[in-house]
Amino acid sequence: MRRILATLAVVGALLLSAGSAWADFDDGLAAYDRGDYATALQEFRLLAEQGYAGAQHNLGLMYDKGEGVPENDTEAVKWYRKAAEQGDAAAQNNLGLMYANGEGVPENDAEAVKWYRKAAEQGLAEAQINLGLRYDKGEGVPQNYAEAVKWYRMAAEQGDAKAQYNLGVSYDEGEGVPENDTEAVKWYRKAAEQGFAKAQFNLGVMYANGWGVPENDAEAMKWWRMAAEQGDAAAQNNLGLMYGKGEGVPEDYVKAHMWWSLAKAQGHEKAAENFDIVKNLMTPADISKAQALATEMWEKYNN
Repeated sequence: MRRILATLAVVGALLLSAGSAWADFDDGLAAYDRGDYATALQEFRLLAEQGYAGAQHNLGLMYDKGEGVPENDTEAVKWYRKAAEQGDAAAQNNLGLMYANGEGVPENDAEAVKWYRKAAEQGLAEAQINLGLRYDKGEGVPQNYAEAVKWYRMAAEQGDAKAQYNLGVSYDEGEGVPENDTEAVKWYRKAAEQGFAKAQFNLGVMYANGWGVPENDAEAMKWWRMAAEQGDAAAQNNLGLMYGKGEGVPEDYVKAHMWWSLAKAQGHEKAAENFDIVKNLMTPADISKAQALATEMWEKYNN
């Protein structure tokens, strides 16, 4: 199976209050939740300037997202750093992301790893994923699949779907651990059941090929459909193949056309080839029906 890892993880939510003494902090959270970013910014800035790490992180996040202020990566880095230097794990992770992406600071993989590690060692799942990815790709550290697996596993055992998926990929490919289809299926399933589309696609592949589970076209269809309805082009192409060949479902060119049309719209080359073949086997009425279904599905997962 082609090795595709889940991407970097950001702590994109505000930190919550640590206690009732933080009345202004709670006021800032309440204002943020109701969309009153100006008030939230005012409350967080007041506390941030007094040295409260949670408020510094939240202020950095608002500059990072451009909420209540113009987006400003340099200011985001400033406030993330203040909180990170006090040991705030979310700020350490997000500061690592800024270094990884060269946002507000020059891109620096070694600095990214430094901050990810600080947060990961505090148990922050997002940072554990990001540190694992660095070891997986050899960015900022020597490539080390076993070390990548170590960090993925820590986050996966906390229930993080991205980490569960990446751990599944590691078992699938035998990188950092002995190849083990049963373990790959186990971790794909955990992520898939949380709605992670890449894991749903890979779990479908495992069922289609009988890798780690008994071969079962109906189960493959089930998981590919879940991924396809989230817009996963590879799953859409595979659904088209199943309908086009009548595997696991009755042969249905209308549905094959629909799924290949959706995947083709996302640049999937094989789907485009399949689409061109099937449309020559269909009546104009059936093509119109397939187009209507494709439009309906496109609107469903793009809204």
